[in-house]
Amino acid sequence: MTERQAQEAPVKDRPWLMRTYAGHSTAEASNELYRRNLAKGQTGLSVAFDLPTQTGYDPDHILARGEVGRVGVPVSHLGDMRRLFQDIPLDQMNTSMTINATAMWLLALYQVVAEEQGADITKLQGTTQNDIVKEYLSRGTHVFPPGPSLRLTTDMIAYTVSHIPKWNPINICSYHLQEAGATPVQEIAYAMSTAIAVLDAVRDSGQVPQERMGDVVARISFFVNAGVRFIEEMCKMRAFGRIWDKITRERYGIENPKHRRFRYGVQVNSLGLTEAQPENNVQRIVLEMLAVTLSKDARARAVQLPAWNEALGLPRPWDQQWSLRIQQVLAHESDLLEYEDIFDGSHVIEAKVAALVEESLAEIDRIQEMGGAMAAVESGYLKSQLVTSHAERRARIESGREKIVGVNIYETTEPNPLTADLDTAIHTADPTVEDRVVRALREWRDARQEPGARKALERLKETAAGAGNLMEATLECARAGVTTGEWAGALREVFGEYRAPTGVSSAPVAIAGQEGTALAEVRRRVDATARDLGVGKLRFLVGKPGLDGHSNGAEQIAVRARDAGFEVVYQGIRLTPEQIVDAALAEDVHAVGLSILSGSHAQLVPDVLERLREAGAADIPVIAGGIIPNGDADQLRAAGVAAVFTPKDFDITGIIGRIVDEIRKANKLDPLEVPA
Repeated sequence: MTERQAQEAPVKDRPWLMRTYAGHSTAEASNELYRRNLAKGQTGLSVAFDLPTQTGYDPDHILARGEVGRVGVPVSHLGDMRRLFQDIPLDQMNTSMTINATAMWLLALYQVVAEEQGADITKLQGTTQNDIVKEYLSRGTHVFPPGPSLRLTTDMIAYTVSHIPKWNPINICSYHLQEAGATPVQEIAYAMSTAIAVLDAVRDSGQVPQERMGDVVARISFFVNAGVRFIEEMCKMRAFGRIWDKITRERYGIENPKHRRFRYGVQVNSLGLTEAQPENNVQRIVLEMLAVTLSKDARARAVQLPAWNEALGLPRPWDQQWSLRIQQVLAHESDLLEYEDIFDGSHVIEAKVAALVEESLAEIDRIQEMGGAMAAVESGYLKSQLVTSHAERRARIESGREKIVGVNIYETTEPNPLTADLDTAIHTADPTVEDRVVRALREWRDARQEPGARKALERLKETAAGAGNLMEATLECARAGVTTGEWAGALREVFGEYRAPTGVSSAPVAIAGQEGTALAEVRRRVDATARDLGVGKLRFLVGKPGLDGHSNGAEQIAVRARDAGFEVVYQGIRLTPEQIVDAALAEDVHAVGLSILSGSHAQLVPDVLERLREAGAADIPVIAGGIIPNGDADQLRAAGVAAVFTPKDFDITGIIGRIVDEIRKANKLDPLEVPA
């Protein structure tokens, strides 16, 4: 290049961190995947942990059955963490860990591995999600009650500010709020209310002096969702930044504008990805990415994109590479990074941002009047608002008012070569992984110095029962070979467990049931079937077996069944097959619906069927729903499941009608005529 060409070449901004959310099977397999992704140009790691790790259980716990290594990597102890990051220098890496209830534990393991590598821990960079509020509301991997959970978060923040100053100890996560139905205003308001609760707790704990609160605020990051309405989503990001600046300046007195900067990463929306015509998901992902990259003043610091086939099952490495390449093309081939903010001066954008700011601040004030985010969680207010918003969105899709290409509009399609062989279009979990992981865990326990592990756990419980910072005791547990389940179990003994409100009973009717509507017809069939069976109401149990905390679908089915005239039994998430069958028998239900999105359906659903048969209740129809590949659905039906529903089945009222049909069939009642 000549000197003149060098002078004329545009100066480009540095691209955002490019990540791929990844982890599966075992620490060794995930390590290989990480190193392969880094070689492809990925610039940061984003670790997905499996559900037992997220919820504080070891792989041999009853609730871990069928869940080990499915939606992420199992990390049960220090040995697993060593293998996960083998040959990856942690002092040169920016690592995001999607972990909440057990965030302190995973950070401790990460720090100890870094120390073993010879790293200076003050140079470690990365993020632990550590946002427990959204777990109560949407993701369902909470363990402890709100008070102790907030203490764990506070202790982590205080520790990292002093010992790992470049680490983001919390990544306040509105991503799952949108997945649970949040509007842009709710997403902003609930995330900001969480931030206020956390910062108030840190300030009031006395662990961080007032003059260092700027350092605390500077390490608070956010993780947001970007949907396909990309103009609205981009305005949402600008509104987020303005509100964060206002709150940190006015409420906490943070004067340094660098400390007040809104720092966020993003995963674009997975809720809107469709099983029908899944190739359309590629353009959805691109539009959603533009929402968080086009505006320089509101550009994400890190981006990770889902894969086109996530509504079908687990993506393969090639699918994840495709999503990484989407980012790379935008960053390196387009001229996006050569310009200042291209929306400055737009009256349309400014008006939308101003409206979002005003409405969000009003909702934040409403939550503060209730006593703050934690009080609004415990009262059920936040959850019921999300269930209601989600129900309204589903109703718009079912009515056609909200159009989704390939689902409720333009449904005809040519044969799809990408999904011609569904068995190879997604990653298939190795069924032998769980046994191997459980064996390795038992070998680890047998090989460690047992007195040291017991002593570390006793110190942890003593600290938890007092008021000291829990991080040092947790680090001692990590070094002593304590396991994930043992660490969480010790804290469960002191703090107890928590079952969050479901929001189902308080959710209002989302769709009209006037004469002539589909809901009115289903209600007529529910009433007729109840009369034919000689009962006051049909009873329907909605169950979430295993550790899958994605309860949105189950909640929407429960609400619509209630509106159709069923008496609904819904006890929330994290139930064993035995508990579900016991509840079905105790409540004398007429049907059981099982919702699983984690992939554990192949083991847990047949277990429920077998237990019903053993109890002499094989005539109760069982319906399964979730992300279930076609081959698995065939096997479930062969095992005795009455019907299987997947994301392509968006007509919830129609699903409820089908459940009525299955109840009639199971009880040998004649089919009801459907009006023409």
